[in-house]
Amino acid sequence: MSARTVVHTDDAPAAIGPYSQAIIANGMVFTAGQIALDTSGQLVGDGDVAAETHKALKNLSAVLDAAGAGLDTVVKTTVFLADMGDFAAMNAVYAQYFEAPYPARAAVEAAALPKGVRVEVEAVALVR
Repeated sequence: MSARTVVHTDDAPAAIGPYSQAIIANGMVFTAGQIALDTSGQLVGDGDVAAETHKALKNLSAVLDAAGAGLDTVVKTTVFLADMGDFAAMNAVYAQYFEAPYPARAAVEAAALPKGVRVEVEAVALVR
């Protein structure tokens, strides 16, 4: 059995349930889904999928940095959308944060997301 290391940073919102911001195992970082909350737990960009995507990806970046990884070491993301009609707006913002070769990605519509947000993003990355 391999060791797991819990990742926590004050530069991203605290977990809003019984989970970790991320876990490092076997040289990989597995993040929790990040939504558009600031570090005090307040929603940013309420209902504006582009603004929410920016904040979620900034939070994701902060968690990855704390884990010794970064957006440039991400191998897979999953994007959850409250409405697949928001895909183009999310994708335009997403493209500003990742460069080729892009990580693998799944994008799915969810019946509901935490705090009523429009987008949530999780990732798997390699530790540097």
